Formats: sequence, structure tokens, C-alpha cells
Amino acid sequence: MSAEAVPDAPAASSFAGELLAIVLPLAFIIAGLLVVLRLLRRRYGLTGPDAPLSILQILPLGPRERLVLVKSRSGRVFTVGVAAQNVSFITDLDHADIATPDKPEGDAP
Repeated sequence: MSAEAVPDAPAASSFAGELLAIVLPLAFIIAGLLVVLRLLRRRYGLTGPDAPLSILQILPLGPRERLVLVKSRSGRVFTVGVAAQNVSFITDLDHADIATPDKPEGDAP
């Protein structure tokens, strides 16, 4: 019985090869998902200035509860209450309700 000596490959090149074999396909999958997401957003108009709805502000009320100001494409602004298991319409808002107040000229910041 003779023991044959097996030459060891450098550990660094083995590790780098295994890491590359994992990271490269993962990078292709992530890039593919980003491309698909971008195409879906363009196709269905989910974001951008011409989106049917846009969120103006989110006000947290608790760990899972919040008020959300939503603006429609026509300019209508309304408030929606969002909880863990429930979404409910609160009220319509006038433009005066959401306009920022003008600062008097004499006040310094």
C-alpha cells in the first residue's frame, strides 16, 4: 500500500472560483429582474408624473397605522387610513388644506 501524494490546488483560486460561480448567476438574475420591473412600470404606467395615483405624504400614527395623503391624476387629494388589516377612506381635502402657508417677511428662520 503506497500512499500517493495529491498536489493541493491553491485555496485562494478555488475559493475565488466558487465565489464567482455563485455571484455571477446571481448578478444576472438581479439584472434580469430589474429589467422586467422597468418594463412593467413603463407598460402599465405605475410610476412617474402621469401615474394615476401618487402619494404626497405618509403620517405614522402607530407601529402599523398611518394616514396617507393620495393625489389623483385629476388633482383630487384625499386621505386614506392604513392599518395592518384595513384600509379606509377618511376625507377629501381642499387645495387650501394642503397648501403650504406663506411665511411673513419679518420672520427669520
